[in-house]
Amino acid sequence: MFSHVTLGTNDLARAKAFYDAVLGPIGYPMIHDESAHETYGYGPDMPGAPSFWILRPINRQAATFGNGTTIGFVVTKRALVDRFHQAALAAGGTCEGEPGLRPHYHPDYYGAYVRDLDGNKLCCACHLPADQAA
Repeated sequence: MFSHVTLGTNDLARAKAFYDAVLGPIGYPMIHDESAHETYGYGPDMPGAPSFWILRPINRQAATFGNGTTIGFVVTKRALVDRFHQAALAAGGTCEGEPGLRPHYHPDYYGAYVRDLDGNKLCCACHLPADQAA
């Protein structure tokens, strides 16, 4: 459905260190290093797969986060949700929701929420039942 998602940052080196630490362990490594253009892309290394990009805004204005905006990463193991949350906090992110079930979304929704170093809200979620997501 999506080709890519892009988030602006005011400190590209700091954001890259954050996303390297947070996304690599859950299966979304950096796959495009376009540092000459001040952009980095993350995701599965498969043609046509959706990707996630961080960059200095092209218009050179300050990057801002969207109120009500959340970028969600899907994983197939609940332990990866836990790892995402732990890695984000260790890399300087802030907690917006501890890992756990969110049955008001659906009975098997296991997710965690953080904010990155620029204030962008991120989620990592597993939608599988516990017996399939261990």
